[in-house]
Amino acid sequence: MSDQILVSDDGPVRTIRINRADKRNALTGAMYHAMTQAMTGAASSGIRCLLIAGVPGAFSAGNDLSDFLKSEISTSPPGEPALEFLYALAQCECPIVAAVQGVAVGIGTTLLLHCDHVVAGTDARFSTPFVKLGLVPEGASSLLAPRLMGHSRAFSLLVMGEEFDAAQALSCGLINRIVAPEETDAEGLKAAQKIAMLPPEAVTLSRRLLRAPPAAIVERISDEAELFRARLASREAQEAFAAFLSRKP
Repeated sequence: MSDQILVSDDGPVRTIRINRADKRNALTGAMYHAMTQAMTGAASSGIRCLLIAGVPGAFSAGNDLSDFLKSEISTSPPGEPALEFLYALAQCECPIVAAVQGVAVGIGTTLLLHCDHVVAGTDARFSTPFVKLGLVPEGASSLLAPRLMGHSRAFSLLVMGEEFDAAQALSCGLINRIVAPEETDAEGLKAAQKIAMLPPEAVTLSRRLLRAPPAAIVERISDEAELFRARLASREAQEAFAAFLSRKP
């Protein structure tokens, strides 16, 4: 697992790199667990900013469907590793920067709603095909996306499943800056280092003022998770998943 989630510290900045290029960084339960561990307690260990990055062409293709469906059937509470990761995002005391290249699907997009600064390459593509699979949005996206981009654009992204390119993501506030794909990681690190050099207590307090209360975000994550699990058992979702998996090579 250590080669699929790479964690490295550069002074006060911790980089969490999703590194499963052969599967376009599709996330397994074990990968979620590794990311959660890297986030939990970061602030108390002297880390002042987290940087989440992927690989060229793929930030994350979302959940590894085979692994995800097995965990949903066997795990209680539902999807526990993914939920633990989402709770860690919601409650993280460190500012979070993301560097996005290529595809950002499902949680690859919704996790960005928890980030404080997002740099994206011109090749970045954002999509959340939950409803197309008979499911509902997750990661508190039903709370955070409308606040960020307004109801209409959140509906296009989360319900209609429309793909946003980098320019559209910038215009609706999902990302902060667009750069050439090969510059994404360097610009993300530069932003993280800039944040890490600011007075840390003032950053923490200011960030708390700017963000929705963590308890409200955690509650929405839990509410969505229960609906998500119920939808997985629905005929709509089963038919949608069967059709999707039948198209895979």
